[in-house]
Amino acid sequence: MGAPTPMQPMRPKRVGRGIDPGRVQAAALTIIAFAVVLFLLVQARFLLISLAVAIVIFSLTSDAINSIARVRIGPLRVPNWLASIVALLAIATALMSLTSIILAQVNTVLSTTLSYAERAPTALAELFSFLGPEAEKTILNFTKSIEVTGYLRTAAGQAGSLVQASVLVTLFVGFLFAERVWFETKLRNLFANPAQAERFGQVVGTIIHRVNYYLLVKSFVSAVTGVLVWLVAEYFDLDLATALGILTFVLNYIPSVGSIIATVLVALVSSIQQPDPVQTAAIFAIVGMTQFVLGNVIDPMLMGRALRLSSFGIIISLAFWAAVWGIPGMFLSVPIMVSLMIVCSQLPELRPIAILLSREGLPDPEAQALGDKAEEEAEAARHAGE
Repeated sequence: MGAPTPMQPMRPKRVGRGIDPGRVQAAALTIIAFAVVLFLLVQARFLLISLAVAIVIFSLTSDAINSIARVRIGPLRVPNWLASIVALLAIATALMSLTSIILAQVNTVLSTTLSYAERAPTALAELFSFLGPEAEKTILNFTKSIEVTGYLRTAAGQAGSLVQASVLVTLFVGFLFAERVWFETKLRNLFANPAQAERFGQVVGTIIHRVNYYLLVKSFVSAVTGVLVWLVAEYFDLDLATALGILTFVLNYIPSVGSIIATVLVALVSSIQQPDPVQTAAIFAIVGMTQFVLGNVIDPMLMGRALRLSSFGIIISLAFWAAVWGIPGMFLSVPIMVSLMIVCSQLPELRPIAILLSREGLPDPEAQALGDKAEEEAEAARHAGE
């Protein structure tokens, strides 16, 4: 018999890592919570859109109310309630006037569109004639299949709801004005730690400041663009010159997509009214160059680094809020994204999201400084407890 072979040591069997039930439960609860929130956002969108617009208007006018309340007439001082009433009356008047102007222009556009409905498909197909006869024929067949009357009725119905939205926004702003005196007291009582209350107030103030600055710059750039488009339309004697200027002003609040839609609308009106390819190309080039210079040179220069958002993030936010809230969601997508970036900047665990939302990977420095300060305070409190 040969020598016995040495026994090989027994290798322990590998036990696969089991799935943590706690993580599965947390992920399931997160998905369910997101679905519930999304459902509520869609179902209560008219109310929530009005509330969001009211909050934006309130943040824009809070500083103005404080300035009015500091005015002195001799020994007397303007009381806060009087300043709030004056501001609320001005907001209501502005909203109703803006609603009347928009409704009047919508009626003008709808009546003119009905008269141009027969010529519109041919004119639109001719705009793409450079792609070849097959592409022109395909676009012509597609545009003829669109029921313009149905879309016009839907647009008229949505425009009619502006009056109800204006009244609801005015009511919301009025109640916010009535409660603004007690905001600081409620904030101190809400947080047990005064430092947390101060931190929360600073974050809210930063959000209001950034959103207000964005809206003011956007309003200025949009107004200049609308006036220039109106001058171009008047120079070429287009029927809807005033409506095109107002639509350009409104559409420029929609990032990226709005300026493109406005430029195509001006070229389409020119093509339908005066079927001259040279004139249509000239109008398209002038308006397109105006949009490019103001939107890609002047706008970023005025916005500053703190509000340079990621282009991809803007498109994602635009698509999400358009799917949830429709056209109003497209207008509110950037203010919501700015607020989200600031909140994520001051929370250490969410700061990677803020970096992704910013264009250059540099989120809001003020909010980030607040987050670093809060993190240091929490670390110091933890060491003191130990």
